[in-house]
Amino acid sequence: MNVEIISIHNHGDFDNEYVLLRALEGCDIGRYVLADSTYTSDGKVSNKLRHIYWFPDQAVKKGDLISLWTKSGKSTITESNSGTPIHRFFWGLQTAVWNDDGDCAALLEINTWQFFRAGG
Repeated sequence: MNVEIISIHNHGDFDNEYVLLRALEGCDIGRYVLADSTYTSDGKVSNKLRHIYWFPDQAVKKGDLISLWTKSGKSTITESNSGTPIHRFFWGLQTAVWNDDGDCAALLEINTWQFFRAGG
């Protein structure tokens, strides 16, 4: 996996909540999905994915930061105080996602997929 989750900032604060990731190698962030899950009673990650965000196709370079904000907004590229590019994406949800200590951010790398229209 060429991207890692660094942290979840301001969890439970809808206007300021975001997940911060870092590119470990150059890649297309559009090959990644971030999902909100929980933990099972024995402490393992649950397979119940609640909110899912599939990043749009965009090249990122090694060391770039990627932030996914819960609220609506326009995707942009800014810089951190140290000059590192930050690719900002917005989920467009209406409420906080990371509002419970039992929440889990799961990052999935997808390299192939199939679409099939329902009813067709």
